[in-house]
Amino acid sequence: MLKASEIVAGYSGMRALHQVSVNLEEGEFVSIIGSNGAGKSTLLKCISGTVRCSSGDIFFRREKITRMPAHRRTGLGIIHIPEGRRIFPSLTVIENLTVGGYRQEARPSIPSNLEKVLTFFPILQERQAQFGGSLSGGEQQMLAIGRGLMAMPQLLMLDEPSLGLSPRMADFIFDTIRDMREKLKFSVLLVEQRAIEALELCDRGYILETGKITLSSKREDLLGNPLVQRAYLGTH
Repeated sequence: MLKASEIVAGYSGMRALHQVSVNLEEGEFVSIIGSNGAGKSTLLKCISGTVRCSSGDIFFRREKITRMPAHRRTGLGIIHIPEGRRIFPSLTVIENLTVGGYRQEARPSIPSNLEKVLTFFPILQERQAQFGGSLSGGEQQMLAIGRGLMAMPQLLMLDEPSLGLSPRMADFIFDTIRDMREKLKFSVLLVEQRAIEALELCDRGYILETGKITLSSKREDLLGNPLVQRAYLGTH
């Protein structure tokens, strides 16, 4: 479904990714873990088209999208929920969600998709007339994810969905991501610092360190790897 090959990218002359290659099959859940500054967010931005690759290629369903504008990638069903939520604070919950359904393929299904989102996140049903900026951090994250679902993603990319949330709220978000993926059957690419949760959710995972992929394997192998356990899972 997705193949990113030898991606090089950076900002202001500073290289953030050094020939990074990742791939993702139809219906697969892949997690990328690593410390702050490893290049995880940059990789998602390269795939969504908000950061340009210096070199390398990206293919989505065998179509080369390396130089494709970001809005056209969204049209293909590549939906990126960035770090920091980025909801529209001056729009109501319902308005935020409706904006998410602008993708041509999703527009006819806005009512049914809205019903699905409010089923996954009942609190948004209660808050539907409130402005996005008045919601708590956890509610804003639900809104950001719900807005992504409204676009009927083929590939949903989530960047640090647990950032700034309480452990209880983060657990709810992760459980809901798992539930959504199982019920709606889309592929997921997750970037997350909470390594245990990220690896428990995924089918396969990558370790990204200082702009380079240092390890990739199935979930069980990464969870059982002593080096991964010491560096990311807090075990000795």
